[in-house]
Amino acid sequence: MKHMLSTLACHLALPLALMTVGSAAAAQTAICYNCPPEWADWASQIEAIKAHTGITVPPDNKNSGQSLAQLVAESANPVADVTYLGITFAIQAQKEGVTQAYKPQGWEQIPEGLKDPQGHWFAIHSGTMGIMVNKSALGNVPVPASWHDLLKPEYKGLVGYLDPSSAFVGYVGAVAINEALGGNMDNFDPAINWFKALQKNNPIVPKQTAYARLISGEIPILLDYDFSAYRAQYKDGEDVAFVIPQEGTIVVPYVMSLVNKAPHTEQGRKVLDFVLSEQGQSIWANAFLRPVRSSAVSKEAQSRFLPDSEYARAKAIDYERMAQGQKPFAERYLAEVR
Repeated sequence: MKHMLSTLACHLALPLALMTVGSAAAAQTAICYNCPPEWADWASQIEAIKAHTGITVPPDNKNSGQSLAQLVAESANPVADVTYLGITFAIQAQKEGVTQAYKPQGWEQIPEGLKDPQGHWFAIHSGTMGIMVNKSALGNVPVPASWHDLLKPEYKGLVGYLDPSSAFVGYVGAVAINEALGGNMDNFDPAINWFKALQKNNPIVPKQTAYARLISGEIPILLDYDFSAYRAQYKDGEDVAFVIPQEGTIVVPYVMSLVNKAPHTEQGRKVLDFVLSEQGQSIWANAFLRPVRSSAVSKEAQSRFLPDSEYARAKAIDYERMAQGQKPFAERYLAEVR
């Protein structure tokens, strides 16, 4: 009888031990929505998070719009712990109640205007919108210098942009064009007219990150950020140029948030602490982004950017107004352009 009880105890202990191991493994995971390895070198950031914190962050290829939609759909029973979003989507996420306040270590290093006062979102880096060009794929066609150039017949079939009704980078392109051509957040006519005119050139309009498609030459010209072009040029050794259009452009922050009722809240907080640390910020700098903590930018990283005289044509805007204008613009784009 004693032997039978001992054997039974061992059999009961084994599943309990396995459950404990499984729970420990799960506890060292943080789910991030919109952390694609090909974008902004999230691949290196994810590796560094694992190395320095022991927390595994599985890569995720959603865009900002898809992430927000899923966060709202799952709000009663969240799956994600943290999310990475374009600023306008983060403002909307806060309004939808799918974020919770958290001020990570290094919070005081973030400039005012680039963080929610309560901590529902905070900038980790910024990018400048422009024209990314695979020069080899262009052949004898000249590198465009302006938004107007892209409407010329010689660029037919060569221009791509992410769907501005879904992807944040697509909407940023629309706002940049609108502002550069004389519009504002109350008047999107310049951008709508530009997109209508571009349709004659048969543009390529993917919904997801299109970096690989530009590198392959499938999309020779892509409306994208400076950091994507610098990555192609300096890391991947491609014959790629970045153009800040003559008419001007905008600079936008990308932010992160802790998800409301996150299943792994503590792990999520540690991830946010790391991406804002000097180590995490230096990864963004080495990936050719402008980290929110300027002290993390080395002279070597700075030397890879276009001259400041070029960046003088890039400006910050009212991001709250930008967020308010996103849905009306998307509705007009879908009704009038596509």
